[in-house]
Amino acid sequence: MTMHVDQVDVTVDIVATLVQEQFPEWSGKPVRRLSSTGTVNAIFRIGDDLSARFPLRLADADDTLAVLEREARASAELARVVSRFPAPEPVALGGPGAGYPMPWSVQTWLPGTVASDADPSGSHAFAEDLAALVAGLREAETLGRLGEGRGGVLTHHDDWMAQCFEESEGLLDVPRLRKVWSRLRELPRTDADVMSHRDLIPGNVLVAGDRLGGVLDTGGFGPADPALDLVSAWHLLQPGPRDVLRRALGCDDLEWERGKAWAFEQAMGLVWYYVESNPAMSQMGRRTLDRILESTE
Repeated sequence: MTMHVDQVDVTVDIVATLVQEQFPEWSGKPVRRLSSTGTVNAIFRIGDDLSARFPLRLADADDTLAVLEREARASAELARVVSRFPAPEPVALGGPGAGYPMPWSVQTWLPGTVASDADPSGSHAFAEDLAALVAGLREAETLGRLGEGRGGVLTHHDDWMAQCFEESEGLLDVPRLRKVWSRLRELPRTDADVMSHRDLIPGNVLVAGDRLGGVLDTGGFGPADPALDLVSAWHLLQPGPRDVLRRALGCDDLEWERGKAWAFEQAMGLVWYYVESNPAMSQMGRRTLDRILESTE
């Protein structure tokens, strides 16, 4: 089952043909599709040191190119900012061809296990590393850039949340969740934007033992509410390590609750949208909501 009604099919044969035609210097490298819970790109390995990302949802080629160019700049910037933790670096951009209608991107490959496969949620050391990552991102200059979308104004997401509550009837305790959102949505915003990863979920974090081994999907790096990267506290951590993260970052009550609000907004969309097409992502949303509800009791 596809995840999106406008999803584009991408196969190993298509990718191999694109590589051979557009990057003949890599044509001898094997191409392998990676199993992933990701929802935006199909990911393929090219040899041992490269990965290629193919947008899954059909869009205008010029618009897609602009997005990929912006993501490449963001990925390169993040890699410079957090040199302590490995991050993929942009290598090249490919064009449409071989039946695939949009541009695509190539990055360096990072070895490791994503946190959705090697659960670090009980590790205090991992929480300390995660706090160091978030703090390092926050230290980068916004250079006058302003955030938009998620990580902006909570009440701007009311229409989306109304749809989520409607679609979640029969899946979740919607009346209880509506009450939680009615409180979270009113939390005031007092701090200026800081630089943020913007999507610190388990599939975007690498684990090495019980430590943070690297960070993935870095193309969204940009300005946002300082609380946005605190979604990681709820997506990735159990209560004890969650407290370690909070203390390490020095979060006050308002910032902490706004982080909870952004995690809630994201998780509500994951549960119903991916319940059949990406059960692992849907289950992650449920787990995050459970953690939030437990913290409010």
